[in-house]
Amino acid sequence: MELGAGAKLPLLLLLRATCLGYTGADGYMSVIEVTNGGPWGDWAWPEMCPDGFFASGFSLKVEPPQGIPGDDTALNGIRLHCARGQADLNAHVVESQSGRWGSWSEPLWCPVGGFLVAFSLRVEAPATFGDNTAANNVRFLCSDGTELQGPGLTWGDFGDWSELCSKGVCGLQTKIEQPQGVRDDTAINDARFFCCRN
Repeated sequence: MELGAGAKLPLLLLLRATCLGYTGADGYMSVIEVTNGGPWGDWAWPEMCPDGFFASGFSLKVEPPQGIPGDDTALNGIRLHCARGQADLNAHVVESQSGRWGSWSEPLWCPVGGFLVAFSLRVEAPATFGDNTAANNVRFLCSDGTELQGPGLTWGDFGDWSELCSKGVCGLQTKIEQPQGVRDDTAINDARFFCCRN
């Protein structure tokens, strides 16, 4: 059966509300955010680790510098590597929406038994003229105090650390600008992470 345009939107909203209600009730207890995210784009869907898994590592999708007159987008995606027990043998990867440019890095892991508890975002401030990139890199704090900095680009500055997830990070959501055609692209602008309930 083919749904008309009028029926598709309510169905999508119902599906989204059902998914958000499930993760909200069972998957996490709070959200950690930062205040320096970029201004462009919209929040994509949230993605959660499976029950009983915690984010022990992450990887980034990064577009390398494009030179002049190229259009740089820098950070295009964030993946959480969720683990239970020995991470390299029992991992599950989740990601919210990602941009189309760049390639994925190898994962960076917290020390054995550790998990991600806070993050900081490197963001280039908006420029009236020129090539904006918005988010460039992410760093995470592990439960044992180890700091993991992603292999992103160096434009902009790291902002303040988020609040701590005492029981670890279990999900993420990205704010992403869709491709702009001949205008300036930025891809990932901001991110938020969901704290595990137990």
